[in-house]
Amino acid sequence: MTISQDLLEILCCPKCKGDLTVTASPEGLACDSCGLLYPIRDGIPVMLIDEALPLKPGEQK
Repeated sequence: MTISQDLLEILCCPKCKGDLTVTASPEGLACDSCGLLYPIRDGIPVMLIDEALPLKPGEQK
């Protein structure tokens, strides 16, 4: 799943408003500022703080 660059430019972390990067495994959008991973389900980023997972070392990019 590829997130379009246009979409990635307008999305931000709902918790800290930081920049997001796409991760391959697990598939999601990572915020390095607050250490959360927002999953991508069925091609749709789930941008809910309650659904975010803690970002583990090595999951960036």
